[in-house]
Amino acid sequence: PTGLQPVPFGRSGTDPWTGHNCTGQGQLCDLVAAEGRAFGRRHRRSTVGAMPTFDVVSEVDMQEVRNAVDQAAREVSQRFDFKGTDSSVELGDNEIKLASSSEDRLAALRVVLEEKFAKRKVSMKVLDYGTVEPASGGSVRQTVKLQAGINADKARELNKFIKGLGLKGVQSSTQGEQLRVSGKKRDDLQAAIAAMKEQDFGIPLQFNNFRD
Repeated sequence: PTGLQPVPFGRSGTDPWTGHNCTGQGQLCDLVAAEGRAFGRRHRRSTVGAMPTFDVVSEVDMQEVRNAVDQAAREVSQRFDFKGTDSSVELGDNEIKLASSSEDRLAALRVVLEEKFAKRKVSMKVLDYGTVEPASGGSVRQTVKLQAGINADKARELNKFIKGLGLKGVQSSTQGEQLRVSGKKRDDLQAAIAAMKEQDFGIPLQFNNFRD
């Protein structure tokens, strides 16, 4: 009985399964030995196959977008060249609404908006401009959608690009509106990130949750 006294794992340095104290024969010792072998197999399975990974996402910092739109609207209200043009910049649900008296003033409005985005360090790739539409009184308007998330088409494009890099062992899979990229070597994943940063996919990309 004293030979089966449990020993805390990690303090003695002995694995309680593989370092059991059964020195004789019998059903109990056979059971302990079998559990030890099973533990070893489970432990090996849990450690084999773990590879470095990172996630590719496309996110929008809405607080910074709100700040940029507020600054643009304030500048437009104060500038002399926008006086009497009824120009406006308004933030809606995942979109920005632009309006002015002419297409020329609307183009100037877009420049102001993009300048504020650049100042707030928000990527211009977030902005998906719709068509210019006529409005009442000869004025014009335009809706700018805020692009967030990686849709199915972009996911296919990204997966194809990553595969085309030819980095051995690097592979990607779509998980909702993001991609999970895995590889055998950390350097290969960093090379994949660098290549994606150089490529223009038309949407802002961020690379998060790098795990060794």
